[in-house]
Amino acid sequence: MPVEIFMPALSPTMEVGNLASWLVKEGDTVSAGDVIAEIETDKATMEVEAVDEGVIGKILIDAGAEDVPVGTTIAWLLEEGEDASALEGVEAAAPAAPTAAPEPEAPATAEPVASAPSPAAPSSEIQVSAPAGDGRVKASPLARRIAEQKGIDLSAVAGSGPAGRVVKRDLEDAGAIAAAVAPAAPAAKAPAPASEYGPPADVPYEEVKLSAMRKVIARRMAESKSTVPHFYLTIECAVDKLLAQRKELNTKLESEGVKLSVNDFIIRAMALAMKKVPDVNAQYAGDVMYKFARQDISVAVAIPGGLVTPVIRDAGAKGLAQISTEMKELAAKAREGKLLPEEYQGGTISLSNLGMYGIHEFGAVINPPQGAILAVGAGEKRPVVEGDAVAIKTMMNCTLAVDHRAMDGAIGSEFLAAFKALIEDPLTMLL
Repeated sequence: MPVEIFMPALSPTMEVGNLASWLVKEGDTVSAGDVIAEIETDKATMEVEAVDEGVIGKILIDAGAEDVPVGTTIAWLLEEGEDASALEGVEAAAPAAPTAAPEPEAPATAEPVASAPSPAAPSSEIQVSAPAGDGRVKASPLARRIAEQKGIDLSAVAGSGPAGRVVKRDLEDAGAIAAAVAPAAPAAKAPAPASEYGPPADVPYEEVKLSAMRKVIARRMAESKSTVPHFYLTIECAVDKLLAQRKELNTKLESEGVKLSVNDFIIRAMALAMKKVPDVNAQYAGDVMYKFARQDISVAVAIPGGLVTPVIRDAGAKGLAQISTEMKELAAKAREGKLLPEEYQGGTISLSNLGMYGIHEFGAVINPPQGAILAVGAGEKRPVVEGDAVAIKTMMNCTLAVDHRAMDGAIGSEFLAAFKALIEDPLTMLL
């Protein structure tokens, strides 16, 4: 019997993915372990391997399809001795699987279905149905957020996802849904038209489609700034000793192929400061707080179209050389889009360093559900008063953004004081 190839769940939170490309075509013979497709998530492009040997009988979802729900059948694999005729029976017997192939735009005159959905209704139409008898509505978290933002009653929307689950594409025409659910509602209460956010009529422009990564960044950052009460603390650190120590260590480590960066020292100092002030290593979670015993530091890495945050696990237990090696490997994988989910998920605090761009100082946005993020600016020579004299030192501004629900100003200040002491006396990091 032909074997179904499903859209895989490449992370615990993944609900949909983009089918970036097929590396095989119908009629190709594959073996277990062969890479057959590439799936784009919000963080990376992952390879999908064949789980059995056989011949690719039929590809159901074309390359380039977006927001394909996890569990959707994307292709059929013919086993030994089977031909295309074997697909007729299984396709007829299998329940209709949702697809994420580009949907045709509904004509301007199309009207939403205002009664209970008919099994024969095309999936591209918006269907509205009565709420389920038990009052519960099956919907993805993303669909729930969209519905809340646009004022859509999910119980009145028929889902096209697995088992009737409401997914993002069911809510894409919010105006039509709103009209079907509440046709008598005054226009003033209807969701704002998309044209409100369009470009000025007399300005030439190019429309750039958002990548999956950019969409997630936009959603998460908007969520963070609107729901997390940020406050900011800034401290100046003298880094002359650190720069001298780095130069000396790099000379000694040159034969081993290790080259320490200032960022490596910052990661090490953050981890040790978190050990000294463990209350900063915390996350707010409603009526409880999570306080972590391990320092997992998410480090922002810029890549085309956005950024990712690979994690240095248990950074407090690692020396500078190990941190440097791991960070270089993770950054290279991030830029190639080859990070594995376990390499970027999690993290108990974040670091964003824009010093290499000459940025003097900035405040970063907290990466939920983490409780804090450290933003680091460039090292700059400045006049500094020491006693009654003025000296020239290389100073670096560091700003800690804190979730006020998780910790107060005193905790953030203690952390920055411990961090400053380590940065200004880097030999203490080697103890």
